[in-house]
Amino acid sequence: MASVPAVLQSEWTKVRTVSSTVWTLVSALVVTVAMSAGISALMKATFDELSELEQATFDPTFVSFSGMILGQLAMVVFGVLVVGTEYSSGMIRTSLAAVPQRATFLFSKMAVATALALAVGMVTSFLAFFAGQALLGEHRTTLGADNVLRAVIGGGLYMGLIALFSMGVATMLRSSILSLGILVPFFFLVSQILISVPKAKTVAQYFPDQAGSKIMQVVPDALGSDVAPYGPWGGLGIMCAWVAAALLGGYLVLKKRDA
Repeated sequence: MASVPAVLQSEWTKVRTVSSTVWTLVSALVVTVAMSAGISALMKATFDELSELEQATFDPTFVSFSGMILGQLAMVVFGVLVVGTEYSSGMIRTSLAAVPQRATFLFSKMAVATALALAVGMVTSFLAFFAGQALLGEHRTTLGADNVLRAVIGGGLYMGLIALFSMGVATMLRSSILSLGILVPFFFLVSQILISVPKAKTVAQYFPDQAGSKIMQVVPDALGSDVAPYGPWGGLGIMCAWVAAALLGGYLVLKKRDA
């Protein structure tokens, strides 16, 4: 029986020695910070062109996280690759032969990858915030303002949870291509489109990305948007429920099916 510390060490070795996963995390950081900085600079330049309602509900903190829409996709890719690479390479058979306790194997892998995703997510969130505020000029806020620190920490949690959710889905589907083919369009297109459709919005606001992103808002109706029927922590709780469901589904599939 493999010990948990040994399994954790093995999974850490796998994650850090696969270049694709490392570069995906680097991409998540660079893309998020760069896009957030660009949009923050654009918002400063065009602030006077916003409507009175948008100016009154301007949320400088949330604006500095504008790059999350692309950064989260990099986290999706990271989460999928952590799991899917083992299936595509056939290493899953060797891994399960070495660690026959499937719960230990799966959750050790996810613990290591999630810890890494959270670390990168936190660094990304703080860098995006400070870069954004520096470029917003007189419209900026500070880390000490009400609820701002919560939003910044929440940004890091959000990125980590996106990666963990993707791992759960990839474990269920056992394929990187299939997982990415579902998750990328869902987060980048389907969710963004449905949240803008009045009749679909009541359902779409409970999607993991839409609910989880509320933790990064300081102004509930930022830029004139609709107020959600839940608060920042409630939204993060909804996202955690999605993550838990994905992890449970992944565990059940791994437990009942052969490698």
